[in-house]
Amino acid sequence: MIDTISFAQELIRCPSVTPRDEGVFDLLQDTLEDLGFICHRLPFQEEGTERVENLYARIGTQAPNFCFAGHLDVVPVGDLSGWNFDPFAATIHDDRLYGRGAADMKGAVAAFVEAAQNFLKDQGDDFKGSLSFLITGDEEGPAINGTKKVLEWMEDQGEIMDHCLVGEPTNPKCMGEMMKVGRRGSINSVLTVHGTQGHVAYPQRADNPLPRLVKMMNALIADPLDQGNEFFDPSSLSITSIDCGNEVENVIPAEATAMFNIRYNNIHTGASLENWIRSTLDHVDTNYTLKTRISGESFMSPQDVLTDLIEQATEEVTGVAPERSTSGGTSDARFITHSCTVAEFGLVGQTMHKVDENVLIEDLTNLTKIYQRILENYFNEAA
Repeated sequence: MIDTISFAQELIRCPSVTPRDEGVFDLLQDTLEDLGFICHRLPFQEEGTERVENLYARIGTQAPNFCFAGHLDVVPVGDLSGWNFDPFAATIHDDRLYGRGAADMKGAVAAFVEAAQNFLKDQGDDFKGSLSFLITGDEEGPAINGTKKVLEWMEDQGEIMDHCLVGEPTNPKCMGEMMKVGRRGSINSVLTVHGTQGHVAYPQRADNPLPRLVKMMNALIADPLDQGNEFFDPSSLSITSIDCGNEVENVIPAEATAMFNIRYNNIHTGASLENWIRSTLDHVDTNYTLKTRISGESFMSPQDVLTDLIEQATEEVTGVAPERSTSGGTSDARFITHSCTVAEFGLVGQTMHKVDENVLIEDLTNLTKIYQRILENYFNEAA
């Protein structure tokens, strides 16, 4: 019998920092196969990138297909001297499980597995529908060889999901507070303003790009992008770097570069924002180069049976009805939304990516109960 706490410890003890596997996918595959799932290991590697392990597992052949989605890769631990507990020892101390990935999101994957086990034990493997897992090793990395490619493989194979629950840590402070029903989009930009290098004593013989860069960035942040709407907070532009690579005080640089990110709501698209950026810059100066990369478009899932079941199950287990939110960063839900209705609900995210990442044992237990209740209610309604 699989226990969420013990299985989470086993997963954490595999130091699967993106894109390394370190046996974590073998562990998950063996466990799911023991439960009767048919597993497909899906390694992908684009030219110039590192190989990434992924897994799609399914039990049942009928519709509807309910999918648990998530990732087993984790971010680096940083300075080990700052940790009170070995990040890959999965230590339990004062009713908390410590370790890299405890919150984000090996704890939720473990809860997926026990919930599936308990559901199958109660219902039998002839329940009316299918249960599946879509697990990647490339969520914390560039997300090139992960969920996006698994979804393409699924389409080629005729694998259809009807609803998908992503186990990202969605709760700000305590279990039950929040589910994610959409996400903001993200566009990254690198602006390089071109000039002519020269001596600071003879500025008329040079073309200093820095004053023009400052004016350009001021133009971009002069006014709010929007005021938000019923479902989304206002879009935001954050400058993340301004640099000219100059190491001396008496040389005017030839180029100056700024990097910035826009987190945007569904009032915009990546394409409309790129047009706005270029138009705004052109009103100041045209001697520049702009590179943009859209990490994901904003989206909002339909408020249907999935979100209702998450709310119902969470309130029954914790006594709290979760807020339906679109806040936070991006997740692999941005890819899944093109295939089916998707929502996110997981653990408390206060310590994710931090030193001494940890979760309450009680939260892991409650999350398992919530996931199991969602499965029971979902397939009861489908019957």
